[in-house]
Amino acid sequence: MSEEPRGPQGPDPQGDDPLERAVWRLRSRACWDDAAALLAPRAAQEPDAALRRTAVLIERCVFTAQGWGAAEDALRAAEALATDDEERGAAACERGHLAYASTLLGVRDRSDEARSALGRAAALLAPGSPTRPLLNFRRGLIAQHLSENPSDATAAFQRAHAGATAHGQRLLLSFTWRHVAAMAEHDGKLAEARYGFAESLRIREELGYLVGIAPALASLAAVLPDADEAARLREEAGRLVRLLGGVPAWLADRLSPTAAPD
Repeated sequence: MSEEPRGPQGPDPQGDDPLERAVWRLRSRACWDDAAALLAPRAAQEPDAALRRTAVLIERCVFTAQGWGAAEDALRAAEALATDDEERGAAACERGHLAYASTLLGVRDRSDEARSALGRAAALLAPGSPTRPLLNFRRGLIAQHLSENPSDATAAFQRAHAGATAHGQRLLLSFTWRHVAAMAEHDGKLAEARYGFAESLRIREELGYLVGIAPALASLAAVLPDADEAARLREEAGRLVRLLGGVPAWLADRLSPTAAPD
């Protein structure tokens, strides 16, 4: 399972705007409703704020498997406010991700909608668009989890990783490292997988992306040769999940004290 980045994608995802910094602090601590409420006044009129609010609410869906109606309403509002190809492409990218998450979490099969929306985003976004690395990442997720096509997934994640590096998008890099590592693990390249998972964890810790640290710890634990160190990382991941009220929901059961190690 994958979480999903959105928001300011530069070296500092908190941004320079005090509002963006407040939103970052809330969403990084799983307070998505509060973050969305802060964005609501701007989101009523500003396309960029509307997209950010949509992404916050979709992120809640991915981490909790709840809040689908609110995310859909926010997405429709963002689509209505979009005025140029960049904004329309970014909105289509969000629609594709919402449909992907709904399919992956078993809410409703929207796989055709997910692929169509991301294809529309690819047609709208310019080759150098700062949203294109995120689009490539999401296409990789579909190839990995819905199409079960490891070679296409690996290629898409590598393109996303290169784009995130070129644009200095550190939060997205934490996700591309994680999924490039997952594909290396799939191919039995455990040393590469350990390096990628460790890089993802490092970036998330540096950014203070608290809600994403437990998945990073669990992924790294799964490829460590030292069983004691792996158990320590899983224990720390479980502590963070409990601290955040049981999110990510898809990770909580795996890390419960009674669950068997992966």
